[in-house]
Amino acid sequence: MKARSRILSRMGWLLTLAAILIFATTAAAQDDRVPTAMLGGFLLIACVIFLVMYVYVALALQTIATKTNTENAWLAWIPIVNIILMCNIAKKPVWWIILCLIPLVNIVIFIILWMGIAEARGKPNWWGILMIVPVVSLIVPGYLAWSD
Repeated sequence: MKARSRILSRMGWLLTLAAILIFATTAAAQDDRVPTAMLGGFLLIACVIFLVMYVYVALALQTIATKTNTENAWLAWIPIVNIILMCNIAKKPVWWIILCLIPLVNIVIFIILWMGIAEARGKPNWWGILMIVPVVSLIVPGYLAWSD
């Protein structure tokens, strides 16, 4: 039931976005620069949000690595290589990075990694399972990094 409501919610968001873009395009049909500017603004906002989230997760992962006395905490800032740091914190084999690059398998592996990271920080391992929940997955890295 939850999966169905999640899919319907995502479809609703996509349809809303499509309707807004279609109406904006038809409203500004006389001037070709307006839709381009709107899409450019949308892309700029999406890039800024992505950059803020990346900095937040990298900073949280670096703090977790520092608190667990893991070497090379600066690896948190390098994409894909930060998975090696996550494996080191969770005390999992480094070859798991290959599993993290396989679609659908990576979901399970990342949950196991975050469960290991939670245990390394002295928290219950179910905090790693919470990474499935969309909004809560934004809170979990910060909680694991900056809680006592």
